[in-house]
Amino acid sequence: MVDLTVLPGYVAVILLFLGPPGPDMAYMLAVGLEGGRRAAVKAILGIGTGMSVYAAAVVAGLGKIARSHPSVLDAVRILGAAYLLWLAFVTLRHARRAITGHSDVRAGRWYLRGILVSITNPKIILFFLAVLPQFIGSADNPGLQMAMLGAIDILMEVILYGCIGILAGYFHARLVDSTKATAVLNYMACTVYVVLAGTICGEILLA
Repeated sequence: MVDLTVLPGYVAVILLFLGPPGPDMAYMLAVGLEGGRRAAVKAILGIGTGMSVYAAAVVAGLGKIARSHPSVLDAVRILGAAYLLWLAFVTLRHARRAITGHSDVRAGRWYLRGILVSITNPKIILFFLAVLPQFIGSADNPGLQMAMLGAIDILMEVILYGCIGILAGYFHARLVDSTKATAVLNYMACTVYVVLAGTICGEILLA
């Protein structure tokens, strides 16, 4: 009923999206630095919950929209490419700035704050809308296929960013002082965002 042959390519795309620093990663670093390991666990579970909301919405309604209005997906891809280019510009502009402020992660409701960060992250919205339909493959049930893909993405982000938050709790002093490392990560993120935007535009032109 589902097509498992698309998983290697899909996992590679997930890693490309999760690797560059973004709102979720920055949030988990801040939580780990300020609240410790337990706070990081609560925060990443909140992020996973927020992602689940978007995944469920896409599974429930995207299939009908895609069948009746194929151009909608192209519009979403264009929006995604534009967002990635804007994010690349902002990341490049701030490449030499270290992450210093953690005012948005003060002690308290780590789980609820994680949900809020996840739901207000446009990167997640665009990923589920634009990427999941590209990996339907030969599945007999597109809805079940997208549900599986969404669950895999959520699990990978929870594990990866959760580990980052927990490690930040251990090595907070080193992370706070490493402004050069932060700049390098931002340069890498800028490059990845530009490549992804170019790939999306190329797929639209070649379709």
